[in-house]
Amino acid sequence: MRGAKSAKWVAGAIVVALAATACGGGSGDEGKKNTSGKPAGYVSIDVGEPQKPLIPADTNESNGSYVIQALFTQLLDFDNKGEIVYTNAESVTTEDSKTWTVKLKAGWKFHNGEAVTAQSYVDAWNWYANVKNNQQNAFWFGDIAGYDDVHPEKGDPKADKMSGLKVVDDTTFTIELKDKVPYFNYKLGYATFAPLPKVFYDDPKAFGQKPVGNGPYKFEKWTHKKLIQVAANPDYKGPNKAANKGIQFKNYATLEAAYQDVVSGNLDIIRQVGPTDLPKYKQDLGDGAIEQPYAAIQSLVPAFYSKTFKDIDPKVIQGLSMAIDRNTITKTVLNNTRTPATSFTPPQVKGNQDLGTDIFTYNPEKAKKLIQEGGGVPDNKLFIQYNTDGGHKEWVTAVCESIRKATGVDCVGDAKPDFPTDLEARDNDQVKSMYRGGWVADYPVNVNFIKELYHTNAESNNGRFSNKEIDKMMAEADKANSLEEAVKGYQEVEKKLLEEMPAIPLWYYRINGGHGEGVDNVAVDFHGDLELTGVTVK
Repeated sequence: MRGAKSAKWVAGAIVVALAATACGGGSGDEGKKNTSGKPAGYVSIDVGEPQKPLIPADTNESNGSYVIQALFTQLLDFDNKGEIVYTNAESVTTEDSKTWTVKLKAGWKFHNGEAVTAQSYVDAWNWYANVKNNQQNAFWFGDIAGYDDVHPEKGDPKADKMSGLKVVDDTTFTIELKDKVPYFNYKLGYATFAPLPKVFYDDPKAFGQKPVGNGPYKFEKWTHKKLIQVAANPDYKGPNKAANKGIQFKNYATLEAAYQDVVSGNLDIIRQVGPTDLPKYKQDLGDGAIEQPYAAIQSLVPAFYSKTFKDIDPKVIQGLSMAIDRNTITKTVLNNTRTPATSFTPPQVKGNQDLGTDIFTYNPEKAKKLIQEGGGVPDNKLFIQYNTDGGHKEWVTAVCESIRKATGVDCVGDAKPDFPTDLEARDNDQVKSMYRGGWVADYPVNVNFIKELYHTNAESNNGRFSNKEIDKMMAEADKANSLEEAVKGYQEVEKKLLEEMPAIPLWYYRINGGHGEGVDNVAVDFHGDLELTGVTVK
């Protein structure tokens, strides 16, 4: 995520976790005693416990992603329209979409004073990709020549360096890919491509608890399951230098608890208001209320290894999709804060298209017919796994009721106490039948919502969907001569997804968050992340 892990898992990445464990706090307002322990000039936001240690290539859910983005800066990023903005890179160029040249801006340093060089990137990428290091996002380096030598499907690596990476000088390196990938520069905007300092390799495990990055903030402390605190980096040279003195990422058990703290002045920012408070948050927060669409989608993802969906006829999944009354649920339970999905990709990404289908339209009669034609749901029952700390219970209940009424298939929510527990069940193939998959863009191209979720080898393919024909279509699209051709190729892949149904798209996200009176200049980027560097303290 900017992986939001599909469920995303988020973004790239970044699963959209609307997550956050109750801890008290004070506002730091003038004339009030600050009981939160938040230093003056810092900004607090509800961001829950990361699933993994804070290493860029092992973070692909939205809680950890928020912290990684504060601590690390990769070569490039995106503006609020999804266009490339160079951060640590001066330029990323190619003449043939196969060999890319990266030139870095000079003078950048890690938080410990070490220079950020081309070698910092090449060494980091080689470590991330190596199968021995077991990084969740290693798959992202799979385009680079020599990846298969450091990350074979079976056995030990044959090399410790990818042959496609070459350091030219301190501020220049080249990347040779296995094949042409016209959108490769967009992928470099994902935080998993961040560099690492030499101290990382001394003890990666210890580093993950106390990281040293090159980003706009420096690590201060991590009190597990309570908060993570970072301080503004005064020596930062990027375009997104912090306008505040630091950030506290605070963990809450429920969105309702976080919201109450915003209203009472004990928390500055809430990323997502829960269903209970949606009807009143604009009135409560006034000018502090935030509502904005962003590049993310909520889906239901079948676990194709489960008793429910193993060897299932896709007609059954199409029928379940048509049994969900998206219009009514988004208008009532979700209080008009979501837009019913009509494809597998959100409108903000290149290649989003109208699939011209009724599979996402509520039709109980056709839903029942398709399920019967496909042989039915085993035991006539299914479960939807979700995390209770994310405000999902209400809509999961409504979706189950819609399926039950339309088709007679019994549907039950399978609640996990928090987002990390939810993710672990997915990672370990322990989903009973299907899970809620929220995915936020890592980069603004349709590929990110197709290949990263539904390719057989994709790390975030937690439903274990596998289709050789679709994998082959993706490989062909990747060999296109231009970004535009690649996008068209993936549009054809998406049409095939409609036949196979690796997931049931539900709705597109809007951020419905807000901030208290103590802060200002709270903006949203195209990923739906709040741009914390720009937030000012009154």
